[in-house]
Amino acid sequence: MVAGWFTQDGGEEDFRLLGTRCAACTSVFFPREDSFCRNPACEGGELAEVPLSKRGRVWSYTDGRYRPPAPYVSDPDTPWEPYTLVAVELEAERMVVLGQAVPGVCVGDLAVGMEVEVVPGVLDETSRTVWTTWHWRPVGMAS
Repeated sequence: MVAGWFTQDGGEEDFRLLGTRCAACTSVFFPREDSFCRNPACEGGELAEVPLSKRGRVWSYTDGRYRPPAPYVSDPDTPWEPYTLVAVELEAERMVVLGQAVPGVCVGDLAVGMEVEVVPGVLDETSRTVWTTWHWRPVGMAS
């Protein structure tokens, strides 16, 4: 998906989203920020890459049941597959990160406050390329 937003090496256990932390105010950013601190009260500029928490709690969720209009790219001849979006609160970073739930998890499987973990996922693939992303999976659910 976007280079530098998550780890590329290692297995599922080592998979993490990658953010940046300001050395001056300790604010954490995701998506990452590599140029300046986005905290308007901070004049710092030294940012270091940090792995984000692997687990968080469901803050909100919804499902996507329709094919988005252009400029969203999708094959109109392929049947639309609904997907579940999950907003996850990462307590240590004091932020909410949005992402898709793992395939097979629907809104009926989720609850606000439920613990979930980030795992690698596939956004799309062709015979030559696999585009990777992250998914949120309820803790304790088999891979």
